[in-house]
Amino acid sequence: MLNETDMNEAGIKEKIIQQGMDLETVELQIQNFTKGFPYLPIVKAASIGNGIITVNDDEIKDYLLSYNDKVSEKELVKFVPASGAATRMFRDLFAYLEADDQSLASNPFVEKFISNLKTFAFYKDLSEVLAEADLDINQLIDQENYSTIIDYLLNEKGLSYGNLPKGLLKFHRYEDGSRTPVYEHFVEGLQYGLGKNNTVRLHFTVSPEHQERFEDKVNFLKKSLGDRFNVNFEVSFSQQKKSTDTIAVNPDNTPFIEEDGEILFRPAGHGALLENLNEIDADIIFIKNIDNVVPDHLKETTKSYKIALASILLDLQNEVFDLLIKMDNDSNTDTLSASVDLLQNKLGLQFPSEFNNWENEIKFSYVKSKLNRPIRVCGMVENTGEPGGGPFWVKDKDGAISLQIGETAQLDLNNPEQASILKHSTHFNPTDLVCAVRNYKGEKFNLMKHRDPETGFITTKSKNGKELKAQELPGLWNGSMADWNTLFVEVPLSTFNPVKTINDLLREQHQ
Repeated sequence: MLNETDMNEAGIKEKIIQQGMDLETVELQIQNFTKGFPYLPIVKAASIGNGIITVNDDEIKDYLLSYNDKVSEKELVKFVPASGAATRMFRDLFAYLEADDQSLASNPFVEKFISNLKTFAFYKDLSEVLAEADLDINQLIDQENYSTIIDYLLNEKGLSYGNLPKGLLKFHRYEDGSRTPVYEHFVEGLQYGLGKNNTVRLHFTVSPEHQERFEDKVNFLKKSLGDRFNVNFEVSFSQQKKSTDTIAVNPDNTPFIEEDGEILFRPAGHGALLENLNEIDADIIFIKNIDNVVPDHLKETTKSYKIALASILLDLQNEVFDLLIKMDNDSNTDTLSASVDLLQNKLGLQFPSEFNNWENEIKFSYVKSKLNRPIRVCGMVENTGEPGGGPFWVKDKDGAISLQIGETAQLDLNNPEQASILKHSTHFNPTDLVCAVRNYKGEKFNLMKHRDPETGFITTKSKNGKELKAQELPGLWNGSMADWNTLFVEVPLSTFNPVKTINDLLREQHQ
């Protein structure tokens, strides 16, 4: 544990103040390192008919026909986490530049990249930047001088793709030019995000060093696409707050001190973006990662299911609001019964075993607290072995069982029962959410009050050759939304097309 004297001696107190944090926050983080986070108490995996609902073609058609009328007077926001650097996308290419053996025979990843070089959307730009240096890309290929090509792709002498965020890389080729993920999110916004005042609203979370580049790109798109489609675009940005960084510690849980004597704080994962999300006040918020985009000829399915998710959310919200208003006006047993029915049969909440023995007044209070929460409808895709989280039934602290998204790192995989539940799970979380963050009185929920602080992560890292432990805040769509009302809806696998490595852009979904 840290005390104020220790902090003064190590120069830690001043650093905490600079980070916008206080001693109590750091104390809590140190405690988390010491005691660890509890495992997520999953009961079973959610599956079709048992926590995950499906929509058929006729329902999709109905949603498409009624959607514009439902949202024409609502504020819709597309929230896109876009601050991540693309460094990991190019990890294999960076490794190739450092390798002693640069033959393609020993580098199948690079061989695939070079063999398909002309199909990438950035090929024309790469050719031009090489030409400016009096280098011909075709001659370099003939000479098997692949390292020069890759060097000019990744580093500042060329396109500097290794230093840019994914959102600003060219992903897809069209006859009239190539598009970045930011561009594709604008187009998606036109398809399902057009709301009040004929406006598409987008919000990107970005890194400070890249915001100016994002703004340049966005200002161009706002003008060109706004004029072309006769709509308004409102675009806002936010940065992951330094105050959400968490302290890093040595293996013995003492603060990790850098070579310059400063205490090390690290970004606390995507859970830190809860504060950014909490600042958005809208009727409906769509959440989708920056790299999960496809070309126009494949967008129709994405559009249809996004509209379906939003329509399901709006219908559910209307039911919840009607019941909450009735509860305010008349706390009769019929309203209580209808509320319990909705929570159990639509939202999947399994009440604590002692619920039936409670007095009606306590039942009303409990049921109202469960209804009056933020709502999310989450798309879930068939599990194909992707790493990450999925939909589970989870036992809550109050004894209830609810639907939650759980990350693999939260599960006790040394427990055979828990490991078996994960192994036999049928669906995966593609980060495809539609959220409602206002209550039945039109007031904005404070989302910080609806997270579970005990669902963070501890990971092992290193810096300057020294081992350290890092801490992530409760993930944005798992622990940070643990106290939300949740519906899981199956969506087609074709709506999930992340780009983890540069060669993922060679998949047919990105051609």
